[in-house]
Amino acid sequence: MTAIRTDKSSYLGNPRLKGINIPVQMSPTEVDEYIKCRSDILYFVKNYVKIVHPDHGEMFFEPWDFQEKTITTIQKNRFVICKYPRQTGKTTCYIAYILHEILFNSNMAIAILANKGSTAREILWRLRFAYEFLPKWMQQGIIEWNKGNIELENGSKVLASSTSSSSVRGGTYNMIFLDEFAFVHHTIATQFFQSVYPTISAGKTTKVVIVSTPNGMNLFYRMWMDAENKKSKYVPLSVHWSQVPGRDDAWRDETIQNTSQEQFTQEYECEFLGSANTLVSATKLRTLLFNNPIYQKDGLDIYEEPIKNHNYILTVDISEGQGLDAHAACIVDVTEVPYRLVGKYQNNHISPMLLPDVLAKVGTDYNEADILVEVNNGQDVVNILHDELEYPNVLMTTIKGRAGQVLGGFGVATNSRLGIKMSKQVKRLGCTSLKTLIEENKLLIPDFDIISELTMFVAKKGSFAAEDGHNDDLAMSLVIFAWMVNQAYFKELTDHELRKKIFKDRMTQIYDNLTPFGIIDDAVTVEPVVDRTGTVWWPANGESSELF
Repeated sequence: MTAIRTDKSSYLGNPRLKGINIPVQMSPTEVDEYIKCRSDILYFVKNYVKIVHPDHGEMFFEPWDFQEKTITTIQKNRFVICKYPRQTGKTTCYIAYILHEILFNSNMAIAILANKGSTAREILWRLRFAYEFLPKWMQQGIIEWNKGNIELENGSKVLASSTSSSSVRGGTYNMIFLDEFAFVHHTIATQFFQSVYPTISAGKTTKVVIVSTPNGMNLFYRMWMDAENKKSKYVPLSVHWSQVPGRDDAWRDETIQNTSQEQFTQEYECEFLGSANTLVSATKLRTLLFNNPIYQKDGLDIYEEPIKNHNYILTVDISEGQGLDAHAACIVDVTEVPYRLVGKYQNNHISPMLLPDVLAKVGTDYNEADILVEVNNGQDVVNILHDELEYPNVLMTTIKGRAGQVLGGFGVATNSRLGIKMSKQVKRLGCTSLKTLIEENKLLIPDFDIISELTMFVAKKGSFAAEDGHNDDLAMSLVIFAWMVNQAYFKELTDHELRKKIFKDRMTQIYDNLTPFGIIDDAVTVEPVVDRTGTVWWPANGESSELF
């Protein structure tokens, strides 16, 4: 029986991988090459990095001009965000960069995070493929070589995982690469950055590279716009599809014919398109500008401080408060047209029993704003707000036959109620009004979260609602506001002189309804006394007295 011979210098019998603690004798030429590769990443990439080309199979990476720019930009900057079309070799660029970093630097910890775990492992496989074709005198010994992570003899390691709030929790990383970040669910993406920021800020040289094709107006869109407008430290990189050799007008026409114009516009033109059939037109949504809040705390975002004598409306959409959908409220300045969103509240954990205190505090700060609460799930909220907290401006609605619900009412009427019940009629009228307000620039919305929800607020079963997997709490609070705008009572609420008259009439009514104090008469007539100097004297306690 012949024994199987194993190469002790290799890793687990793989002749392409170097084992640990294996000395390598390098020739002078190899030493020169090693120094060149370490000092010049592009030289290393062009001469030693192998890839699998769909047409040509195994070949050395020959980067195009924009790929060279991508690699050098990542090398020179801590924060980079890339908006690239599909099939432009964007992944190959940062694979080459990662390979260079772990080879020529000790104790590098790098995380590759993608929208799906399988995608991240596919990227790591391509990195492992490129590593196996390096000459052994350039390799580091292998300690771990798995589908989800690798570790080298020099202490450098690479992790591949899906993007989540716990992906890199508890670890310290020198670089984090986020692949196809636009396709990560908005909530997960937000939670990820909340949890990963301490990891990023732990060092002064930590790098974050975000690479993706656009997928609607989500967190990737916000970060890209902030980078373009120099509101953040991220360096933006973009590529046009025509920069890829072989892609011309004929290729474009063929691609559109095989897919669709919308798909080509998003995946190759890199336009930030929302869903199809949105309530507000996609053209208008792309022009909406968002700002950073001047104040943020516990779900409350403020864009403008309250202004004396201005009128404010607070509309509230109530959830079940179990961490699924969120309680949402919009604060709108209705003093003049265009109306302006000055703040918003969104919280998916606060109890409905505690929500009225938040609403009362915000409403009071904004000149005792009029508050209209949706009561399908929130009758307790509006009752506490009105009865226990005695908030003065809780709005009511009244049922008026075929007209359905109308804004305004009196507590004594049997057909009046506090708040508004969301019905098909109310939603239809509110959606129509909201579309008009936004598209005709009569309602200004500086909030990113609301704009993002509107890009996913689509026609569904004869109405409008969020696409599956998305929320529409903020959008629905604006639908309630838009419904209000078309109500006759709304014009009374926003008329300054009329408000003063209503207030005066109410105060007069209150005084008239008070029981009069009355007049006390003891039937004793008291007369004053005039002395010689002409001074008038009145007796004390109504008793007569004599002057000396």
